[in-house]
Amino acid sequence: MSSAAKAKNKAKGHETPTARQKQVWEKAAPGYDKQIAFFERIQFAGGREWLGERARGRVLEVAIGTGLNLPHYPADAAITGIELSPAMLAIARQRAAGLGRDVDLSEGDAEHLPFGDASFDTVACTLSLCTIPSPPVYAAQWLVERITIRMAGEHFTRRQLPLVKAAGFQIVETERHLAGTVERIHAVKPA
Repeated sequence: MSSAAKAKNKAKGHETPTARQKQVWEKAAPGYDKQIAFFERIQFAGGREWLGERARGRVLEVAIGTGLNLPHYPADAAITGIELSPAMLAIARQRAAGLGRDVDLSEGDAEHLPFGDASFDTVACTLSLCTIPSPPVYAAQWLVERITIRMAGEHFTRRQLPLVKAAGFQIVETERHLAGTVERIHAVKPA
């Protein structure tokens, strides 16, 4: 779609889901770390460390956000981060500088990555994909989705494991926590 067509659609109120997500994260960026801190302690405890222990070599982090995973990657890992929100990226850049890490950070859309196949040894995506297998929690998340999909493109009931398998990845390990509201998937692309 051309820039003129996008502008026309936006003026008519037909904003794309990606544009809505970008707006949401631009607005949330200044307070994101403070807002997520509670969930980091209660619901996602240990997740960033878990991820960092499994990352190797050239690492692409999709939806790097404010860079909260950066302290947990191995020192010898070469980190590239893609993020939809420039405001989130600005915070990630500050975090990387404070850690003394040389990180390649770029604005980009996870659905249109500007990298060739096999460019990375590890691809990470944290708190950007959701899956809820527990029926009561799933039902509540489905109701919330009626709003979040329109507002920010958030799909809390997506099942990621079948998508990872369908993409040809070999599952190394999976873990579920907190009534299934948190799923960790470690997968590799077969040689």
